[in-house]
This record gives sequence, structure tokens and C-alpha cells, in this order.
Amino acid sequence: MSVSYQAVGWNRQKKIYDFVLVSGIICYLLVFVALGGYRHRNATIETLLIRGFGTAALLLLHIVLCIGPLSRINRKFLPLLYNRRHLGVATFILGLAHGTFALIQFHSQGELNPLVSLFVSNTRFDSLSQFPFQPLGFFALIILFLMAGTSHDFWLHNLSPVIWKRLHMLVYVAYALLIAHVSLGVLQAETSPVLATVLGLGLAIVILLHLAAAVLEHPADRDKVSAREDGFVEVGEAASIPENRARVVCLSGERVAVFRYGDKISAVSNVCRHQNGPLGEGKIIDGCITCPWHGYQYLPDSGTSPPPFTEKVETYAVRVEGGKVFVHPRANPPGTRVEPARIPVGEAVS
Repeated sequence: MSVSYQAVGWNRQKKIYDFVLVSGIICYLLVFVALGGYRHRNATIETLLIRGFGTAALLLLHIVLCIGPLSRINRKFLPLLYNRRHLGVATFILGLAHGTFALIQFHSQGELNPLVSLFVSNTRFDSLSQFPFQPLGFFALIILFLMAGTSHDFWLHNLSPVIWKRLHMLVYVAYALLIAHVSLGVLQAETSPVLATVLGLGLAIVILLHLAAAVLEHPADRDKVSAREDGFVEVGEAASIPENRARVVCLSGERVAVFRYGDKISAVSNVCRHQNGPLGEGKIIDGCITCPWHGYQYLPDSGTSPPPFTEKVETYAVRVEGGKVFVHPRANPPGTRVEPARIPVGEAVS
């Protein structure tokens, strides 16, 4: 976490991440252009670059969409998630290069403005094989631009996490538009089934990974329903919660992270105020719940970030009786301090 905003908070991990990313893109484009020039001797360098930038952008977008579910399935993929926004910005830049080259090559020779020509040169909306696929790519690029332009934490803070999250969920709309853009373009320009096969495989991988992550997390989203007369719900044995770790339960449709630290039990919202990261998958470091995604921290008893930070999450009332943990499903306002429940001596075992 940083007190002030910077363009990029460079550290060793970010430098390695971006070096690998940029090197990979350059190598991909060089190999793509070289092989394309060898296989298609009559293709111009502009055509090869249009295809290279486009396929690189689509490949990166698939990687961006796969990182999320992969991180839910296996924590070893979390390092890829930390700076995923860098991948998103790179995807937009590649898409912009693809669109710019295509606009110049296909729409700059007439009397119309190239952007006007993009929308009026083909109006065959009644034909699948001749459908005007290029505007679909244009609208997808607009969405990618909005996401890249608001990817910095400055916008996350000023738009609010809720609005920012909704905006960035439009990536799935952009993905659908690009799948249609490429599929319809292939119908008009390609006879080889290779591209269509690769595109279908990529779509299947994205869908299957999201389904697998949803199935894996489904048990955690089932409400605990055995509420007592006082409203408290049993969530399990205190001793079964690992030291400085949490058990995530679903109460009233919301995920709650129940942490054990020493002989204390506290419960907070599982949703980090930064990028909705899963606090319950983090651990308590230096007395603070630390989000596993970007290191945002919160005091377990109040859900507030240590000064000078001001982030706050909801807290929940907790009791420990007979070695069992009970949590009230009604959330307290963000930043409300709740006295931690105490585990009786002899029961706080690891």
C-alpha cells in the first residue's frame, strides 16, 4: 500500500512482470510477421502487422480472463493476478494498433472520413457471411480503452470500488464482441479451419475455467442456516480455524471471513475495499488482516486500515461457546469496532 498515488509503484516484481510481458509481445510479433511473410509471400507488412497486433491482443485477453479463475483454483497463480492490470493495458495498446492499421489500410483511401466509412461501407446486417464485423471490434476497443484508462488506483478510489468493479466487468462484453468480430471476419476472409479451431478452443478454456472456479467455490456460498434464537449462527469449531488465518462462510448471502489470532476470534467482510480481493484467503501479518491480492491491511477487530490509510470493511459480532464459533449475520457499518471473542484457555490450539 502507498500513501500517495504514483503512475506506477515500481518494485522488483513489477519490473520482472513487465519485462516478461513486453519481451513476449515483441517475440510474438517478430515470429508472427516472419512466419506470415514466409507462408504468404504476397502479403504486405501492413497486413501482417494488422494480423499480428490483432492476434496478440486476443491472446492476451484470453490470458487476462483465465488468470482470475486460475487464481481461485490454485493459489500458485496469484502472482499473475497482482499486476493483471498491466496485461489489460497492453491488450488495449495492441488492439489500438490493430484497429489503427486496419482503419488506415481499409478506410483511408476514399472521400469519407475513415471512422464514417467504418460504419457505412458495409450494411449487410441480414447476411451472416457478409455481416459488418469491423464495428464490433471498434466497440470492443472502446470498452478496453475505458478499462485501461481507469485501471489506476486513483480511479478506483474516486469512482468507488462498486462502480469501478462494474465498469471492469464489461471485459466480458468486450470479449463477446471480439469473439463475434473475429468469427465473422474469418467467415469472410479465411478458408483454413485452423483459426476457427484455435478461437473455439480459447473460448472453451475460458468458459471451463470459470465453471470450475464456480463449482469449487459453491460450498462456501451456501448459507449457514442453523441460527439460534439470539440470531447467532454456528460456523464451526474455533480450533479448526488455522492460527492467523480465516474460515470463510456465507451469511445472509454475504461471504464473511472469521479469523483466529491467538486466543481471539474476529469476523469481517471477505471483500477487500481495493479490488474486492478475498480477505479470508489472506492472513494476519503484524496484527493486520492482509489481503492476498495487493497487500491492503485491516485491523481484525474494527475492519479499519491502520493510519494513514482510511479503507474500512464491515465487521460482525462473534461469540465462542463450548469451543464453537457463532457469528451474527447482520453486518455492522464499515469500521465498527467489535470486541473479539475469546477462546477459553486450553482450546486455542493450532
